[in-house]
Formats: sequence, C-alpha cells, structure tokens
Amino acid sequence: MKKLLLSLTLCLGATYGFAQINSGKIGALVKGAKAFTVSDDELKTYTKESVDWMDNNNPVCLINDKDKTKRAYAERLEKIIAPAKGYDGLDINYKVYWVSDINAFATYDGSVRVFAGLMDLMTDDEILGVIGHEIGHVKLGHTKKAYKQALLTSALADYGGSTNGTLSTLSNSQVGEIATQLTSAQFSQGQESGSDEYAYKFMVALGKDPAALASAFNKLGSLSDGKASTAQKLMSSHPDSAKRAKKVEEKIAKDAKKK
Repeated sequence: MKKLLLSLTLCLGATYGFAQINSGKIGALVKGAKAFTVSDDELKTYTKESVDWMDNNNPVCLINDKDKTKRAYAERLEKIIAPAKGYDGLDINYKVYWVSDINAFATYDGSVRVFAGLMDLMTDDEILGVIGHEIGHVKLGHTKKAYKQALLTSALADYGGSTNGTLSTLSNSQVGEIATQLTSAQFSQGQESGSDEYAYKFMVALGKDPAALASAFNKLGSLSDGKASTAQKLMSSHPDSAKRAKKVEEKIAKDAKKK
C-alpha cells in the first residue's frame, strides 16, 4: 500500500500547516481582481477537475480490480455506502484510495474518497459515520466556501484579471494545488460541530447506531505514536476528539430517555 501523493487533512477536525488558506494573500488577490465571480456550476466543474487529478495521481481500488486485496476494499466500500445512496438528495460517486493515510473527504461535486488506511482502522459503521460527517461539510456549505477560497489563492492571480472576472481553464499544476488546498481545508469549530450533528442524524436515519461515530472519534484520538504517521500524530494530539465523542454519547443517552 502506498502513501498518498498529497499530504492531506482528515476533515474530522485535525488540521495541518500544509497548504492552509492565507487570508492576507486572499485579500491581496481580491483587491487585484475587482469582479471575480464563479457560478455553482463552474465550481462543481472545477471541483471535479481537482478530484479527477487526485484519482489520476493516486492508486484507486476498483470493483473489477485484478488484485484481489484491492478489489476487496472497493467491494467493502460499496457495501458500506449502499444505504446512503439517495439520502438527502445525494448523488455521490465514491472510490477507495489504495494508500496508508488515515483519511476521507467529500467534495462539492458529490465525490467521496475513502483511504485504505482509514478502512483498516475502522468498522463498517464507523466508516459510514466518517462519510456522514464529510457529507455534512458539503451539505452545510463548508466545502463550497473552502473551495472558493482555494480557487482564489491558487488561480485568481493568473486568471481572474484576464477573463472579465471569471476563471478560465486551470493548468494541471493549478488543479493539483487546488486539490491539495481543498482536501486540507481548515474548518471552524462551529462547522465541525455542525457536521458532527449532521453525521449523527445521518446515522440514525439510515438505521445505524450513532455510537459508531463516537467510537470513530475515540479511535482517531488514541492512535499510537509508535504506529502513527506524521498526520496521525497530529490527529492523536488533537484535543477535541474525546470531547466530540463524549458529546455524541451524551446525545445518544438524551435521545434514549425521550423514547
């Protein structure tokens, strides 16, 4: 199993110093391009370009893969995600990256990518809870905002002023840079809480035990330093994992009393 080509963030709350959005840089770019606009359809197109770039630059597990082990990952994800198809108007496409990173993300165009390292760590329901959290970021508009910021930081300087306030075709290097920024977007505490709440409702609606979401948080918060990669060490030192797990558990207990 390979390492991911890009150094990414697990959007469940761990943040890294790599490719973070720089507000000062954004301000300078906005000042230089007076009428920058991007429609929702354009945003989905650019998002798809970034996801396609990642798919082409990282090994993907396929249902018809000749490698039996890689095929098993694809089949497992198909089974996990099946109950979520169509939920809340979802039209998603999904793949497993054959990489050891512990990560997952969802994007504005409906793409969901789960990493083999995460699947090795978690149960099926825990993975579904993670996916629900990532979808929450999309449904609540967090990823849309983050991607617009990524477009500003990566492309506006070159393209905004030459296209009457819109973005033209992005270069391959820019698509790659934006993909990196998109998957390492830093969400606020409020956004993370909102996505946690969405994931909880997501699990309940699908007939799954939301306790799996709490156990996923606990696993992320207790990764061993001896086995963790650099990203995993950052996750294991993140102070919110245990608190977020406890919040889910408290909500489960509260809902149980109502029944």
